[in-house]
Amino acid sequence: MLPADGCTLPVPDLPLGRDWTDAERVRWDELWQSPQATQWDDSARGTVAVLVVYESAILKGEASAWMAQEARHAGEALGLTPRAMAALGWRIVEDAEPGAGR
Repeated sequence: MLPADGCTLPVPDLPLGRDWTDAERVRWDELWQSPQATQWDDSARGTVAVLVVYESAILKGEASAWMAQEARHAGEALGLTPRAMAALGWRIVEDAEPGAGR
């Protein structure tokens, strides 16, 4: 069970190596504060970063088909889709205890 209030642990720093836009920083924070983030550890940082980059490109209309496909795979890997949540046995509930996560 995942807490509906999301993850309350500190949001990790964005990876170095690129200039992150304000919108990408907001999305990074949103993802790390999501209910699913209670189940991630630091090894998820790369996948979350890639998802943020791909989503940004998609929303700007600059993504190729393979980027859109990779974004879908990253979302699945992170348990962000209903299908992935079902496969992982995750449910978002109002009264769940926050997971230790990271």
